Amino acid sequence: MISSFTIVKREPTSVPASKPQLRQITYDAGMPAWKRALDVGFILVALPLILPLALFIAILVRVVSAGPVLFRQERVGHLGRRFMCLKFRTMALGAETATHQEHLRQLIHSDAPMVKLDAQGDARIIPFGVWLRSSGLDELPQLINVLRGEMSLVGPRPCMAYEYGDFLPWQRERFNTLPGLTGLWQVSGKNRTTFAEMIEMDINYASNKTLRGDLAIISMTLPVMLGQVWSAWKKKALRLTSGSWRTVRT
Repeated sequence: MISSFTIVKREPTSVPASKPQLRQITYDAGMPAWKRALDVGFILVALPLILPLALFIAILVRVVSAGPVLFRQERVGHLGRRFMCLKFRTMALGAETATHQEHLRQLIHSDAPMVKLDAQGDARIIPFGVWLRSSGLDELPQLINVLRGEMSLVGPRPCMAYEYGDFLPWQRERFNTLPGLTGLWQVSGKNRTTFAEMIEMDINYASNKTLRGDLAIISMTLPVMLGQVWSAWKKKALRLTSGSWRTVRT
């Protein structure tokens, strides 16, 4: 956990509920100037590395799967505004989403860790999709969202509209800042934490964001990503080993 942030349990308040707003987004002047400077400056400095990597991933997705390289999905961002979030496509074209929606609703209304639906394998995922998703590289196109002012490098994850509908009014305080590529929750346990713990971290970040805190979160992101890739590799190896053992026994 980053020392700059302290998780404080909050009681529900009477903040009025509101529906996500659909509107064209430009960068919100209500965000601190240092945040915009960090976002743009980081991207410009990292561009020589980002562009070849993004091109390689785009070619990989095109080769292993039919359909568009990019996946566009409406998400809810700052103050409940909707925007089109970009990702590299990691699932087969036309994959059903009802199962994922139900999985998220169960997590929101339970104390279970926020384990991804594909943690035990998912037939919908394209070849190499597991590695792209576990490393977070499928989210590289969201740097375009950052440049457009719809997201920031650091912030709560952008949620989907059907998720937003299940949030209690006080939980929507997490939308008082721009959503991010990485964030306090993402580097503080992520899939080992519950939905309630994620909300507490997101609200805490939205209320206490600082330049020093953002830099600390960014510096922690790469080790966390590598750990997630290692964990995904171990799980896949275990599934393959178990499958081979069952085949031999049969």
